[in-house]
Amino acid sequence: MKQIYFTVTNDLSYDQRMHRICGTLASAGYTVTLIGRKMKGSKPLQKKSFGLKRIICFFNKGFAFYAEYNTRLFLYLLTKKIDCICAIDLDTILPCLFISQIKKTARVYDAHEYFTELKEVHTRPVVQKFWLAVEKFALPKFKNGYTVSDGLAQAFLKKYQRNFIVIRNLPVLVDQNPVEKKEKVLFYGGAVNEGRGFEFLIPALKKIPYRLLIAGDGNFMTQLKSLILKSGVEDKIDLKGMQTPTQLRRLAQQCFVGIALAEKEGLNQLMALPNKFFEYMHAGLPQVAMNYPEYAQVNDNYAVAVLIDTLEPEVIASTVNQLMDDVVLLETLTANCVRAKKVYCWQNEEQKLIEFYNQILPVG
Repeated sequence: MKQIYFTVTNDLSYDQRMHRICGTLASAGYTVTLIGRKMKGSKPLQKKSFGLKRIICFFNKGFAFYAEYNTRLFLYLLTKKIDCICAIDLDTILPCLFISQIKKTARVYDAHEYFTELKEVHTRPVVQKFWLAVEKFALPKFKNGYTVSDGLAQAFLKKYQRNFIVIRNLPVLVDQNPVEKKEKVLFYGGAVNEGRGFEFLIPALKKIPYRLLIAGDGNFMTQLKSLILKSGVEDKIDLKGMQTPTQLRRLAQQCFVGIALAEKEGLNQLMALPNKFFEYMHAGLPQVAMNYPEYAQVNDNYAVAVLIDTLEPEVIASTVNQLMDDVVLLETLTANCVRAKKVYCWQNEEQKLIEFYNQILPVG
């Protein structure tokens, strides 16, 4: 069986997109291995239909981490039989490139993000300069790839003449029983990272008479906790930490409105189509999201959200309050979620993934 290796820098526990991709390809007849890293507090990995490997590093952040992890990843891959290797974003692209050249194997680039346009990269000139150099050196050498939205695909085509296909980050469609909603609560589920609009959402809560449940963790968590204290809204926020996909879906079902904000800082936020937008849809959760092109395109087909043009706290507060008070609109958006999730689901999207890999690496 043909061997495909995927490389990420997270600890593998909560990477829903990669679990879906690897599971689909394993079912399609490939031998698949997903490589990440072991972190302090990482939970034991559950058995999957594909292989899982965690690399242990001494450093856990900054350039020292990336240098160590990429070196260890390269050395690990050097000993393996590989037919195709897929780099997930720029932070693992170099070892994948070098290994594919040494072993003369197929290589693929999976752009979950437009890495150099992330806020945490875009707003740090020295950091961005480094990753732009990596991008310019390595990305053009990957003729095969895919990304999560039409906007990002067009960006890669314009800059590097790489015609990456779009494989959206969609949830698996599952049967689920309705959950009784006992109180009006707002929900944010996903990475607590820079660029997610928390600097505007938290102050807005001072004018919103509802609690906010936040399920997730990330590089903005320390700042988030300080912002909560500074805004004096501790009694309105419940920090749940990292949750499994099943737990996230259950929590979302119990809430009334989902929050999916994103700053325009950097092209990635403007053109991305995050998983949470579809996770809320599959949970039957109406949401407040951004009036950016990718959100608007989906919402034009199935109105599942109220889209806003600005992140001003006053606008966020008034939009949330109006939606929470509009029973008819909430019911309409919820009903649209039920219809839309049958279209925007992994069972439909995975067919493009299988076809993509069959063209590069026929099974057999």
